[in-house]
Parts: sequence; structure tokens; C-alpha cells
Amino acid sequence: MVAVKLHRRSVLGGLVTSTLVPTLGFAEEVIDLDWEDLLPQDNSSVPEILRGIVQHDNAPLSSQQPTSAQVRTDWNGKVVRIPGYIVPIDYRGTGVVAFILVPYVGACVHVPPPPANQLVLVTTDKPYESVGLFEAVQVTGVFGAASTSTQLADIGYALSADTVEPFKG
Repeated sequence: MVAVKLHRRSVLGGLVTSTLVPTLGFAEEVIDLDWEDLLPQDNSSVPEILRGIVQHDNAPLSSQQPTSAQVRTDWNGKVVRIPGYIVPIDYRGTGVVAFILVPYVGACVHVPPPPANQLVLVTTDKPYESVGLFEAVQVTGVFGAASTSTQLADIGYALSADTVEPFKG
């Protein structure tokens, strides 16, 4: 567990300027994103790590994180919904209030982290009672490109979540 205190407003405030976030409500349409949508437009290939090809050795997992080509800014300040798995960073009571949303089970914990453009730092005011690392969730909220570094991985995006709920594929 990374001992980092993150507050939803400070992450979002550092994430995008007022020119990128005209409103924080759900007045706009919710955009459904897939993990491939976060890859650069000119990069249509899925990195090997996302195909399950990972090296397991004794080096710290964060040191094995592939470099990220680029992030996309297409959805800065937009309300999006994206599925993934929770890697907890901060709790309030028994609920998680800050976490890394990852595209596959075990990323950042049991296997090396994916590139930064495949990780999303999520903060929420309402603690989410996660049932564990194997639970798929769906997160909806204001999204944007934001470079963040933790002990677990470098992260390319941030999302200020209005809702975190179990994924119902």
C-alpha cells in the first residue's frame, strides 16, 4: 500500500485548468472508453504487457514498467465511464477513496505495471467498499491527462469519480 494522502479536488485541480473543465456535472454526455482509447492515435498496437507477456524476476515491479509513448488529451474535462480493476492507494474507514484503475487483474501488484498511458488515478468523495483486487469495476467521472508518480507506477491519467460500481459487462 502506498502511503499517499490524495484529495479529490486537489487531484482534479492539478489535472486540468478551468478552461478544460467548464462544468463538473453530468450535464454532458457520458463517453464510454476502452483501454485502447487511451493509447496514442498513431499507435494501434497493444503493448506486449497488455497481452499477458510479462517477465517475472526479482526486480521491483515498478522498475519493469514500460515507458509510455504518449497520453491522449481528447477527453480532458469530459465525463467518461471506463471499466477496470482497483489497486488501492488510500482509504477512508474501510472504503477506498483513491486508487489506480488498471486494465487487467494484478497490474502494479503481482505483475509489472502497464505503461503510464494505461493507468488512471481515481479519487472519489464516497468511499467504495471493494471486495478485492479481482473485482471488476466501472468508474464514471471527469477525466483528463495528468502525469502522476507513485511507488507502484507512473500514471498518465486522472479521473475524479462521481460513481464507482461493480462492472456489469
